[in-house]
Amino acid sequence: MTTRTEDRAGTAPAPLSQAYGHCLALVREHDPDRYIASLYAPEALRPGLFALYAFSHEIARVREQVSEPLPGEVRLQWWRDVLEAGSDAPVSGHPVAQALLDTVRRFRLPIAPLSGLVEARVFDLYDDPMPALSDLEGYAGETSSALIRLASLVLGQGRDPGGATAAGHAGVAYALCGLMRAFPWHAARGQVYLPADLLGRNGVTREDIVRGRGGPGLTYSLKEMRALARIHLRKLNDLSATVPAAIRPAFLPVALVEPYLRQMERRSYDPYRTIIGLSPLRRQWTLWRAARA
Repeated sequence: MTTRTEDRAGTAPAPLSQAYGHCLALVREHDPDRYIASLYAPEALRPGLFALYAFSHEIARVREQVSEPLPGEVRLQWWRDVLEAGSDAPVSGHPVAQALLDTVRRFRLPIAPLSGLVEARVFDLYDDPMPALSDLEGYAGETSSALIRLASLVLGQGRDPGGATAAGHAGVAYALCGLMRAFPWHAARGQVYLPADLLGRNGVTREDIVRGRGGPGLTYSLKEMRALARIHLRKLNDLSATVPAAIRPAFLPVALVEPYLRQMERRSYDPYRTIIGLSPLRRQWTLWRAARA
């Protein structure tokens, strides 16, 4: 007798296999850091990782899909309803939701951090800057850190593998770096993730940034952000012994943070115009080296 998600060969039935395949393609195209890192996980567990990362991508791009906050709120509410309904949710036409709910069921993932990730993304729909540095770290924790923690649970095959505190620091470091990398796009559409208290200390306002005249105040603010990211990297390194080998693929993308930060410290760096990234070969080599460390 077969289960709802398995056929006689022990694999997912065609619709569910297609849903997971859609997630894989989505992550490969839009999140190459996590895609390559996932290849270091056991093959049987990769679909669960791709489902989580595709879900994160879907939530993160809601702002790009709407012209006003209210339709974005409606889209995020749909995801809340899906998570609350679980297996009863009508998601047959949404492959990411299908794969996510199956992953939640298979690995007994908690719903609270998934709902928290959706809730945190409400901030993305509006143009207000983060009120304070602590708020920014909280946002990073509810999005990036939560994703690492959930991926760790998948890699632990439903059992708590430990490493929760390390996931917290890893996620904040990765998120801060990602927000700085995305600065040109955010500024162009009126978004400012740099916290207001940090900007105030350095004599720069949100209006200065979105008008492209951040000046020295922006330079100093980004320098402080890089320093904060490195503080979390050091704390993660101090906790490396608490991260079991089985869940290391969830942490691998953080190995790219320092190379990205160093690019931001080049004399030619212009936060409004410089695109921060690594060549595919350099990315793969960095992740391979981290996986073998």
